[in-house]
Amino acid sequence: MKKLFTSFLFIFTLSISQAQVNSLSSPPPGGNKKAWSGERIGITDVMISYDRPGVKGREGKIYSTPVVHDGFENLGFGTAKASPWRAGANENTTIEFTTDVKIEGKDLAKGKYGFFVAYGKDECILIFSKENGAWGSFFYDDKEDALRVKVKPVALDKSVEWLKYEFTDQTDNSAVIALQWEKVSIPFKVEVDLINTSLTAFRQQLKSDKGFSWQAFEQAATFCLQHNTNLEEGLGWINNAVLYQKNFQTLSTKSSILESLGRKTQADSAMKAALPLGSMNDLHFYGKQLLAQKKSKEALEIFKTNAAKNPKQFTTYAGLTRGYSAVGDYKTALANAKLALPLAPNPPNKAAIEGMIKKLEAGKDVN
Repeated sequence: MKKLFTSFLFIFTLSISQAQVNSLSSPPPGGNKKAWSGERIGITDVMISYDRPGVKGREGKIYSTPVVHDGFENLGFGTAKASPWRAGANENTTIEFTTDVKIEGKDLAKGKYGFFVAYGKDECILIFSKENGAWGSFFYDDKEDALRVKVKPVALDKSVEWLKYEFTDQTDNSAVIALQWEKVSIPFKVEVDLINTSLTAFRQQLKSDKGFSWQAFEQAATFCLQHNTNLEEGLGWINNAVLYQKNFQTLSTKSSILESLGRKTQADSAMKAALPLGSMNDLHFYGKQLLAQKKSKEALEIFKTNAAKNPKQFTTYAGLTRGYSAVGDYKTALANAKLALPLAPNPPNKAAIEGMIKKLEAGKDVN
């Protein structure tokens, strides 16, 4: 350990001396690579900054050695008497979250943290420290810990030459971050409160210049609708959008929120006002939305309205094909599919209609 520390101190001192001589950029000491890994989880940005040490022929001599020591050790320098591994090389490895998160199910406030690992072959302690500007872990102080969690290291089939942080197993509100080096992976799960962080952001942003557009209010209202949350608040937002711009999008969103709130009469009234304002594509996708909701008769009426408003179009013939098929009238659906076929605007649409024709000829629903 003394020899390792002496080598480190020489390299560290030499690096500082060089920096004092000139201010030119140069590679970090030891050939370690500067790196950044980041990803957005929900609306939360996660950024990891670290130096990447290489294995450099030391397979089997990385973990439980002076390179990555077990647990906490006195490194013989600095103020720390019990230091974890710096989870990288050179300066602190840092990890930053732009909103509050959960790490392995435990709360951690938004902010930038020094990241350390107390390694063990069966269990690792991950440490998120309020001190994020130190050099390595020579000045580590457990009084500055914001959070500690325990995780299991995982063996890798292939060796990773340069230490890295990988984001895996992503969902709308979570991801697993894995420190990977040599044949060991140390994973930990990060979760965000997607709904509450989003709603908090919307409330703040809608007070800014973004609150002067109908699109922003409609986006916030649609989020409430899609996640079936804060529907009364969403209704207030869509009402603001309608005040700015009365169009198919704002009125149809208002209708959907009112229906979710059980106010069918008001929902029908809003949709009735929306339909005359809808484009061909608006009406087509609204009909498909009704089909997805198993409202086949209502969907067919929308497709009929669209065809009357926009006759002899590929899109409206395709809509009628779907609508008649959904109510079991395969004969009329097939007739409309054959009318749509020569009007197909591109090969994928032509192939889709050809597939519908085959299904209808076999007596199968195309939806």
